[in-house]
Amino acid sequence: MALILPLNGKRPVAGNNCFFAPNATIVGDVVMGDRCSVWFNAVIRGDVHFIRIGDRVNIQDGAIIHCTYQKAATTIGNDVNIGHSAIVHGCTLKNNVLIGMGAIVMDHAVVEPFSIVAAGSVVTENTVVESGFIYAGSPAKKLKPISEEQRKLLEELSGRYVMYVGWYGEAQEG
Repeated sequence: MALILPLNGKRPVAGNNCFFAPNATIVGDVVMGDRCSVWFNAVIRGDVHFIRIGDRVNIQDGAIIHCTYQKAATTIGNDVNIGHSAIVHGCTLKNNVLIGMGAIVMDHAVVEPFSIVAAGSVVTENTVVESGFIYAGSPAKKLKPISEEQRKLLEELSGRYVMYVGWYGEAQEG
């Protein structure tokens, strides 16, 4: 069973049909929407500021979602995919975004809709990732526009994770 901890009078709140892996950790002032998934060893720590997460967001294995004390909350839109071992810290991710495996998004950065932060990239403080583009590198820079295939992936990927959750539900029932 996932570790869900209240802290300083704030208890994590999840919408309908969310999945939390048995070793996921969710702490404090965290509110998430419907059909979200928090995978193995992922940590969402709303201890020093609030974290708000939309619908159909998947936070993959080993990812960390955190904030900066009294300075930078974290807001995540709908249909967002946060890759394995990524760090999302005190920033805003809008709808239909992919944060690649091992990427880092820092305080007050904004990732606009239909954008991709490539695996291993570092989006530095106050950076705006423009809608419709791939950003890559350290520090992350605009690489190129997303293709039609990548846009379709951004529209479908969160739905795949909703499907994967169903597999786990079936396995637990059988």
